[in-house]
Amino acid sequence: MDIEDFMLTCPSKKFLGVECLGCGAQRAVMLVFEGRFTEAFEMYPAVYTLLLFFCLLGISFIDRKRKYTTVLLFMALINLMIMIISYVYRHSTLFS
Repeated sequence: MDIEDFMLTCPSKKFLGVECLGCGAQRAVMLVFEGRFTEAFEMYPAVYTLLLFFCLLGISFIDRKRKYTTVLLFMALINLMIMIISYVYRHSTLFS
């Protein structure tokens, strides 16, 4: 049995045939854990900022004394911008 057997399929891609903003994130995280950093970035450019976001989110649950709201919102905005830019770039080069 392989870890890829347990990965979720994208409903948007499965039923509509169109990739969503998160397509490739699972595989990119697995590539990071395997040590294939360049391939992970090529698959999903927001993988590193997304991992940093989830680490900060975990720290915010552990450390209740400090407020992480501003940092988390900033990281979420950065991640969203990277996701949108890479999505537009991927689909604009696909049709060119």
